[in-house]
Amino acid sequence: MPLVSTIRSRAKEPDQACADAVDLARQSLVGDAEVSADAVGEHLGVEATADRVVTHLFRCTDPGYSGWRWAVTVARAPRSKVVTVDESVLLPGPDALLAPPWVPWQDRLLPGDVGIGDLLPASADDERLVPLAVLDGDDAVTDWFLDRPDSEDAEAGPRTAEEIPVPGRSRVLSGFGREDTADRWYEGDHGPSSPLTHAAPANCVSCGFFVPLSGSLGRVFGACGNAYAPDDGRVVSADHGCGAHSEAMLTGSAAQATAPVIDEFGYDLVDLPGVSVEETVFEPLSRETYPESGPAAEPWVSETETSATEGSGSETSED
Repeated sequence: MPLVSTIRSRAKEPDQACADAVDLARQSLVGDAEVSADAVGEHLGVEATADRVVTHLFRCTDPGYSGWRWAVTVARAPRSKVVTVDESVLLPGPDALLAPPWVPWQDRLLPGDVGIGDLLPASADDERLVPLAVLDGDDAVTDWFLDRPDSEDAEAGPRTAEEIPVPGRSRVLSGFGREDTADRWYEGDHGPSSPLTHAAPANCVSCGFFVPLSGSLGRVFGACGNAYAPDDGRVVSADHGCGAHSEAMLTGSAAQATAPVIDEFGYDLVDLPGVSVEETVFEPLSRETYPESGPAAEPWVSETETSATEGSGSETSED
C-alpha cells in the first residue's frame, strides 16, 4: 500500500511587519544606496524569501534598464518589531532587456577572424594536433610512406620520414585533424559541389596547372597554379574544376565573331580648326527654311527637263 506523506507544502506568507516597510525599503535606495529618486518607480510588490524575510520590488525607470527592478530585502528578528534592511540590488525582471549569454572568446572565433598582427596559438590539448614523435596508432603519420600502387598516387607525398620538411616543428596534424581538414576542404567552395565545378569542362585532376599536395592529403587535394583561374594559389580537390582548364577547347559557336552594332542615327558635335561648336548657330531643317522643298516642288525633275518644258510652252503661245 503506497504511503502518502501528511506534510503539505504551502507558499510562505510574507511577514506583515516586513511587508509594510515599503517606505523603509525606498529610503534605503534613495538615501543609503544614493540612487536617484527619479530612477526608483512605483512599488511592484513583495516576495517572501524566508521567515520574517521579505523582498520589496520597485520598478526601475532608468531608460537603460528597461524591465529591471530594484530589489530591497528587509528582515526582523524573532519577537522584535524593528525591521532592518539586509541588502538592495538591481535585478532583471521577466521582460528585462538582457545582453546575450557570454561566450568564451575561443568559442566565438570564426574562420577568417584572424587579421594582420593577430595571434591565435593552438592550445596544448588541441585535438587537431599530435606530437611529431607519435608515429603509431590512429594518429600515426607512417601511412604517408606506404607503397602506392595507383599511378595517380605514385608521385604524391614523400617517400621517407626524412623528406618531411619539419625544421623546428614539434606537432603535426593528427588523424582527426587530417579528416577534419579534408572534410572542410572537400565540402567547401573548392570542392566538387560548387557551381563553378558544375559548369567546368573537366576536373582539376586532368589539368596541367594542378599541383598535388604531398602526404595523404595529396591523394585528393592539390593547389591551383593557373594565374587566370579563380582558384589560383588555393587548395582544390582533384574533382573540382573551372573554365580555365588547361585542356579546355572553344566550340565553333563560341569562337565565331559577332557583328558590331553601329548607330547610324546618332551623331556627335566636335570642334574643328577655326570653328567652335558653342559659337555656331544651328538652324533646323524645315519647309520655311527651304521653300523649294515644299509640296509643289518636284525634286526628281532635273534642270534640263525643266528648261525644255518652258521652251515648249513658249512656242505654243506664239502659234
